[in-house]
Amino acid sequence: MPKNLVIVESPAKAKTIEKFLGKDYSVLSSFGHIRDLSEKGLGIDFEHDYRPVYVVPKDKAKVVSELKKASKDADTVWLASDEDREGEAISWHLSEVLELPKEKTKRIVFHEITKPAILNAIEHPREIDINLVDAQQARRVLDRIVGFELSPVLWKKIKPSLSAGRVQSVAVRLIVDREREIQQFKPEASYRITAEFLLSEKDKNGKAIVLKAELQNRLKTKEEVMLFLEKCKNAEFNIENIVTKPVKKSPAAPFTTSTLQQEAARKLGFSVNQTMRVAQSLYEAGKITYMRTDSMNLSELALNSAQEEIISMAGDRYPKRRHYHTKSKGAQEAHEAIRPSYMNAHETSGTAQEKRLYDLIWKRTIASQMADAELERTTATINISTTKEKFVATGEVLKFDGFLRVYLESTDEDGEQENSGMLPPLSAGEVLQIDEITAQERFTQKPARYTEASLVRKLEELGIGRPSTYAPTISTVQNRGYVEKGDREGEIRPYNLLVLKKGIIKDEIKEETVNAEKAKLFPTDTGIVVNDFLSHFFPNIMDYNFTASVEKEFDEIAEGKVKWEKTIDDFYKDFHPTVEASKVKTEFKVGETLLGNDPETGKPVSVKIGRYGPVVQIGSPESDEKPRFASLLKGQSIETMTLEEALDLLKLPRKLGEFEGKEISVAVGRFGPYIRHDNKFVSLPKTDNPLSVSYERAVELIESKREEDRNKVIKSFAENEDLLILNGRYGPYISYKKNNYKIPKTQDPTTLTLEECLKLIEEQDSSDKPKRKRFVKK
Repeated sequence: MPKNLVIVESPAKAKTIEKFLGKDYSVLSSFGHIRDLSEKGLGIDFEHDYRPVYVVPKDKAKVVSELKKASKDADTVWLASDEDREGEAISWHLSEVLELPKEKTKRIVFHEITKPAILNAIEHPREIDINLVDAQQARRVLDRIVGFELSPVLWKKIKPSLSAGRVQSVAVRLIVDREREIQQFKPEASYRITAEFLLSEKDKNGKAIVLKAELQNRLKTKEEVMLFLEKCKNAEFNIENIVTKPVKKSPAAPFTTSTLQQEAARKLGFSVNQTMRVAQSLYEAGKITYMRTDSMNLSELALNSAQEEIISMAGDRYPKRRHYHTKSKGAQEAHEAIRPSYMNAHETSGTAQEKRLYDLIWKRTIASQMADAELERTTATINISTTKEKFVATGEVLKFDGFLRVYLESTDEDGEQENSGMLPPLSAGEVLQIDEITAQERFTQKPARYTEASLVRKLEELGIGRPSTYAPTISTVQNRGYVEKGDREGEIRPYNLLVLKKGIIKDEIKEETVNAEKAKLFPTDTGIVVNDFLSHFFPNIMDYNFTASVEKEFDEIAEGKVKWEKTIDDFYKDFHPTVEASKVKTEFKVGETLLGNDPETGKPVSVKIGRYGPVVQIGSPESDEKPRFASLLKGQSIETMTLEEALDLLKLPRKLGEFEGKEISVAVGRFGPYIRHDNKFVSLPKTDNPLSVSYERAVELIESKREEDRNKVIKSFAENEDLLILNGRYGPYISYKKNNYKIPKTQDPTTLTLEECLKLIEEQDSSDKPKRKRFVKK
């Protein structure tokens, strides 16, 4: 039996570390946390300084038993979980649950899984840092208190199964606030004036060289534009002056967690969660440094390796040693930026996603240690003889590529400006011949909706959350139905285009598609209502500064400056009375808006959150007649719902006529619009509107569904009606008692017997892999 036991939190990490250590070391995994707060009750003992009540979950009992046995047999136990607060807490829980004697327990940390780093960590062990553990406990306890006390209030006031969280609620507020900014935004028009001048010099094809320029300022009204164009009809144009100056561009710093999440979203289209999952795989395989960090620092070894690599790759002019310092207060997750473990490894093996993310990290790290790019920017000012306004032409030429040879950081902003190329040869005083002047009506842009990446940047900017919490927060708000990530089609907008050419002004109205959205975050109606309720009753919880100040207190706990129990006590003394007060206030009608009265019946029409989502309601619970409800259609919102739209929805279900002696009706249910016929349901495609779908179209959809159902069943068995062989999205499968079972690709589903099907079911039931449940819409 090996004398040394190393415990890490993941099997992949264990496998990598095992390669670096000799036969005297055994490396085992705890598979994450081995215990957590009890799910029975709150899991916190309020009588004894908010002491957490920890339990080992049933699914961890076997792991704990194996680790206990292995630790008793070992002379030394090395706790090698990650170096952040979460990792420190895992090590502390292991030492407590496994009852490890202090004299035989050593804590080791490293921010890359390489042989030198592991051996160096073993040479420099330390004790568990209880301050880091306390900071993690404080976060866990405070978040449990907020969730446990607030969620039942939401169930009672809004609808069952809702939840609230300290950081997630603030993230939702950011998205709701932005949505309201967009709704209230009124675009302002102005005219962008551009000109094309013909130079006397010809290009290699004998055509006149064109010089493009733009008016220094935009004009507000069409009248101003017409006046300007009239002045230009008989004007002379000449180069007033030419200014050439050098410009330098510097590289971006190496990646932190948040900048990696942002850039992977922009360049690779990864979600925040996907980025962290792929980065974790690369880290555990020993290919990159620890991926939860807010440090921009690079080690001396990394700096030296980067310089050698740059000289080898590009030459002596390209390296430039740079030291970056984090702007984030309380940077605590790690001591180095995210970088490749080995700078000379330009690429890596693995999945396509791993290769792409590694390539991004390698390029960003190398570029951060390269020289500035050097450009020459030329600005030519063009005089107009009949007015004081000036046209300006700009051009840029790259004199030395520097870091641009490897990498250029992306941005979220989509500007209108074209990339300025090199200007043709010009001289001061040169007379220009006008070809055409274009005045295009432009509009101020509404605030941009958040993407996952830009939300991470905003959270970091406000000091809300830490590298380890960004991805879980963004996943949580989507999983709980408060926020949706989605695309929106653009809308057609008319704009005015005026062109002066050969002394004639052409005036046109053209159209453009604007406001198309891709992978943006939208608040759901439930998210808006929950946000408004929490903002009304719990302004502290929803306050950006308060949430950021709590993060700072966690940092102070980690530094040993504050006792975690005091932080919790100060918070709870203010928070708990507010929760109790909100339970008794009944005058606040959560999320319900009165739209007006039905012209026919005089009954009140309102919109609110129902059990299964947003609904419009006609009538009131106090009247003798029960209120009627109708679900909102996709794309409709309780924020913008009008009385007319609500009355249209209340016309549903619509009766379309009879088919085969049975009534056809169309309605909207929990899962969206549908057609009902002969007690069977057919979903209405997105392209069809339940308020206008025709009888003929409904019949077409009914018959199409019948055909689909006929083709779905490959085989059935009279002797066992519960078992079917079906055609699915991913190929044939067996359906049996609401569970699905795979059919091997080598077997023909049409020839399977009942006995062979039951054998496949038995084999898959006895394996450890979970079966996929079928969810049946009711």
